[in-house]
Amino acid sequence: MPKNKTNRKKRLNSFIKYSSIATQMAVIIIAGAFFGRYLDNYFNSEKPVYTIIFSLISIILSLYYSLKEIIKKNDKK
Repeated sequence: MPKNKTNRKKRLNSFIKYSSIATQMAVIIIAGAFFGRYLDNYFNSEKPVYTIIFSLISIILSLYYSLKEIIKKNDKK
C-alpha cells in the first residue's frame, strides 16, 4: 500500500508542475495579446499590427520560459 501511495503522490506532483507551466504560458500569451490590442486602440491603428506583433512575441516568450522550466525540473530528477 505505501508504494501505491507514493506513486500516486508523484503523479499528482507531476500533474501540478506541468499544469502550472501551461497556466503560465496562457497568461503570458493573453497578456501580450491584450497589450497589443491596447496599443492598437491607443494609436488608432487601421489593422491590428501591434496585436499580431505582441501576440507572436508573447508566444515565443512563453515557449522559452516553459522549455526553461521543463529542463530545470527534469534536471532535478
